[in-house]
Amino acid sequence: MTTPIPIVFIHGLWLHATSWAPWTELFGAEGYAPIAPGWPGDPDTVAEARETPESIADHGIDDVVEHFAGIIRTLDSAPILVGHSFGGMIAQKLLGQNLARAAVAIDAAQIKGVLPLPLSALRATLPVFKNPANRHRAVSLTAEQFRFAFGNAIPEDESDALFEKWTIPAPGKPLFEAAAANFNPHSAAKVDTGNESRGPLLLMTGGKDHTVPEAVVRATLKQYRHSEAVTDITDFPAKGHSLTIDSGWREVADTALTWLRKQSL
Repeated sequence: MTTPIPIVFIHGLWLHATSWAPWTELFGAEGYAPIAPGWPGDPDTVAEARETPESIADHGIDDVVEHFAGIIRTLDSAPILVGHSFGGMIAQKLLGQNLARAAVAIDAAQIKGVLPLPLSALRATLPVFKNPANRHRAVSLTAEQFRFAFGNAIPEDESDALFEKWTIPAPGKPLFEAAAANFNPHSAAKVDTGNESRGPLLLMTGGKDHTVPEAVVRATLKQYRHSEAVTDITDFPAKGHSLTIDSGWREVADTALTWLRKQSL
């Protein structure tokens, strides 16, 4: 029997790792060996995360990358990475370090070199940036803020249900690091986009995403123009930032599976 390829799912800000449960079930049924670890400091449950936001606070991009790199080193073989939002940035960094055989980055947070900063993205992240002290804190969204940042392309009642089920406080530090990336030559948001030996990368974008608008993802694609390694992009014009957890998640997951099969993975 062939040993299943490991897949590591990496969540982004404001969502708990258990929000990947439908994906891990699907990918497991498709013959992969999926895991969905939390970020450093993430408690095991949504309830615990909400009760202890201090455990999540002050973890930056490099902390998260090293956390997942340590998990990857415990695996029997190099994994496929699937990341959403900041998880998509983390997946790109790990792929650029040749720690994964492929990556799918879904509505990935902007990496160093990406210049577009749409107004909707500023509004979506305002709960963090409105107070500089939030760099060292964990910040929660309200249901209304979640509807704008994640649930704008789905019915309000569905957005509110997802908010209640999956949201947790998020560290502010990664957002501050990403915002200053183009002014810092040693930014933690830098990805080795010129790596010729890395595995294939699929970028996914939601056309109605307020938090990581399509312009950001397409600008990310341009950062890879100097590498001959496979870099593809797929867009979902009617989807917002909730595309990995809302009722349309299966279309996104199936698209990722189809692409992985085309890469013989």
